Amino acid sequence: MARKREKLQAKLNADNSFAVIAEEFIATKLEGEGKSDATLIKARWFLDLLRPAIGRRPIVDIEPSEILAPLKQLERKGHHETARRVRAFASRVFRFAVATDRAKADPAALLKGGLISPKVKHHAAILEPEKLGALLRAIDGFNGSPVTLLALRIAPHVFVRPGELRHAEWVEFDIENAIWQIPAGKMKARRPHSVPLSSQVLGMIDELRDLTGSWPYLFPSMQTRLKPMSENTVNAAFRRMGFGNDEVTGHGLRSTASTLLNQSGRWHPDAIERALAHGDSDATRGAYHRGQYWDERVKMAKWWSDYLDQLRAQKP
Repeated sequence: MARKREKLQAKLNADNSFAVIAEEFIATKLEGEGKSDATLIKARWFLDLLRPAIGRRPIVDIEPSEILAPLKQLERKGHHETARRVRAFASRVFRFAVATDRAKADPAALLKGGLISPKVKHHAAILEPEKLGALLRAIDGFNGSPVTLLALRIAPHVFVRPGELRHAEWVEFDIENAIWQIPAGKMKARRPHSVPLSSQVLGMIDELRDLTGSWPYLFPSMQTRLKPMSENTVNAAFRRMGFGNDEVTGHGLRSTASTLLNQSGRWHPDAIERALAHGDSDATRGAYHRGQYWDERVKMAKWWSDYLDQLRAQKP
C-alpha cells in the first residue's frame, strides 16, 4: 500500500513539475494568445536554461535558492539581462501555477532585487543631418538583395523597432488609408500600434509588392519565404556599406528620428513619443481613430519623409 502511494505521489509530482507546467503555460498563455514566434522561441529558451536545476522538481516544493542558482550562473558569465528575463519568465510560470491551484506562492518574485541590474546599452545612432544624408545616399548605392535594399530604404522613414519591421506582413497594411496596423503580439509593450505611411513609403511598398507580394512577409527570409528575414540582415548590410557598429544600427534609426524630430521644434514631444510607440497606447479608440496626436503624426510622417529626401539630395 505504501509503495502504491509512493508511485502515485511520484506520478503526481512528475505531472506537476516545473517543466510540465511551464510547457503548459507556453502553450495556453503565450501560443494560445497568439504571441509572436520570437516570443515563443525565447520562452522555450528560458525554460531550457532553468530545466537542469528545477525542471523535474514538483513546482510546489521549489525554494527561491533553487531558482537563484541558475540565475547566478548566468550572471557569472556576464549575462545579466538574460538572468533578469529568465527570473521574470519563472515568475510568470509560478503565477500560472498559483492561478491553476498547483502552487501556493511565487518564489521567483522574492529574487527580483537579488540580481545585478544590467547596464543600459545605447544603440549606435547618427544624430547629425549631414551624416544622415550620407547614410541615405549609401543605402541608395547598396548592391545586395533588392528586398534588403527596400528594408534599408523604408526603415529610416517609419522608425519602428527592427523586429517590428522584419515581421511586417502584407495583411497589416491598409494601403487605401495609408496605415500600417501592427498587432499587439508584435509590439514590445504588447499593445497595438498604428503607423501612418507617407507617400514615399507607399511608393516603396508598391515596389516591394512586385517582389514579395505573394508571400506572407514583406521581407521574407532568403531560406524560406514563410519566415521573415534574419534579425542580422539590416545591420550586416550597414557593415557591408562600411558603417561600423559604433556608427549606426537598425535600432539606432529610432534615436535618429527622435532626436532630429525633437530638434526641429515643429512637433509636440508627445506626438513623437507616440510615433515611437512609447507611453500609453493610442490604438484602443477604434479602427481609424488613433487617439490624440494622430492627425499630427500623419503630417509629421510626411514632413519627415520630405526631410529625408532633402538630406539625401544634398551634395556631400
